[in-house]
Formats: sequence, C-alpha cells, structure tokens
Amino acid sequence: MAFFDQYSAAWLLGLAAALLATGLVAGVLAGLLGVGGGIVIVPVLYHLFTLLGVDDSVRMHVAVGTSLATIVPTSVLSSRAHRRKGSLEPALIRQLLPWVVVGVGLGAVASGLLKGTALTAVFASVALLVAVNMAFKRDGFAVRDGLPGTLGTAFIGGGIGGLSTLMGIGGGTLSVPILNALRVPMHRAVGTGALLGTVISVPGALAFVINGLGVPLRPPFSLGYVNGLGFALIVPATLLTTGWGATLAHRIDARRLRQVFALFLALTSLRMFAGLLT
Repeated sequence: MAFFDQYSAAWLLGLAAALLATGLVAGVLAGLLGVGGGIVIVPVLYHLFTLLGVDDSVRMHVAVGTSLATIVPTSVLSSRAHRRKGSLEPALIRQLLPWVVVGVGLGAVASGLLKGTALTAVFASVALLVAVNMAFKRDGFAVRDGLPGTLGTAFIGGGIGGLSTLMGIGGGTLSVPILNALRVPMHRAVGTGALLGTVISVPGALAFVINGLGVPLRPPFSLGYVNGLGFALIVPATLLTTGWGATLAHRIDARRLRQVFALFLALTSLRMFAGLLT
C-alpha cells in the first residue's frame, strides 16, 4: 500500500467521500434521466485517478472496468423491477440481444488491445454525441417505426454492446435514445436498456478483470482493471439513490436538468480531448 503513503489521512478521507458522492449522483441521475450511472462514474473516476497520479497507461482501463463492475448489481435489480412492471418487450429483446452479445464480445477483446488513449477517445467521442442528443433532441422525434432489417438491427445491437463495453456504461445510455427514436415507448425502451445493461456489464467487467491481471502500475485494491475500493464505495450509494431519482422525476423539470447534464458531459468530453492533445 505504499502508493497511499504519500497522501494524508484527510486527503484519503476526501477520496472516499468523493467516491461515495459519485455513487450518490450516479444513482440519482440514473433514476431521474434514464441514463446509466456509468456515464457519470467513468469521467469522475478518470479525474480522481488523475489526481492520484495513476499512470495514464492504465487510468482509463481501471475507470471503465470499475464502472462496468458497479453497473452489475444496479442493472440486475433494475431489470428485475422492470420485468415485474411489464416494461420488457420480449420480441424487441429477441431481436437485439444476440447482436448485443456479439458487440460485447468484440468490445471485450478490443479493450485488451487498445491503449488508454484510444479508450479515452472512444468515451469522449460518444459522450459528446450523447450530450448533443440530450440537449437538442425534440420531443416526438423519430427516425422510423421499429427496428430496421436484420443488417440494421445487427449494426444497432452490436454498436450498443461494443461501445458500451469500451465506455464502461450500461445499455441505457445508448439504447434508450436509439430505441426511442425508433418509436419504442419510453417505458419499454428504459426496461430494455436495463436488461441490456446486465448483458453488457457482467461479461464486460469480467473481461476487464482478466485483461488487467498482472498489469503493472494499477492502483491498489485492484483486481485486474476493476478497483475494489471504488466498487465498494460506489455501489451502495448508487443502490440507495436510484429510487430517489425516479421519485424526483415527477417533481422537478427533468428537461432542464437534462440540459445541464448535457453541458457537464460536453465539457467532460472536451477536457478529455484536450488531455489527449497535450
């Protein structure tokens, strides 16, 4: 644990508080906006690991792997809740699921081959697109009714699975806006995204554990690329607050908050791009 010897007890308590706060915010936003907590967790962990001096060769890998691990319990509980409420669309899931699994597999392989800078570029690029969609999407906007043909469905499902694995996010961040643009009712899009989050996070987290075994320069308490300290502090906070977000959704202007969150995502993305250029 010599890594932490250079920091004071007050600083380490601040780190623990920051990780707990990350889980609290991620849980609230997941319930309030229908986005996966990973879209919050990854950039926060990335910046915390930067402050800790974690080497940039493993920094993004550990942020993504830890995020995927934290999504496992929340996505399992969320998908079970949506199943009880009848928010899952069996036909839609049957069409998408095989291609999402293929995408997860490709993303898992790629995660072990790509450098940290490449993972950062992927996250920054997609996060910027998500931010633009959240900020400017018009109510009622749709591309078509339902999923396209086999090739189009394969592209959508594979893209959701692969990109989500490389970014450390659950299925909801990408699948909900995509399915909603295909005129899938919002409650069914959210329910489907929750189920896909389980399919993505479990093998995705396992891949980051395996790919990171024995890799040097990882922060302490890490199993592969999954940091146990981050997992232990973020998960309870996220589980506690997801329901709060769902309750708040009926009491505040979620659209305005969505725009603020879009600004946060855009600034985070631009900062990551700036870091890649320096």
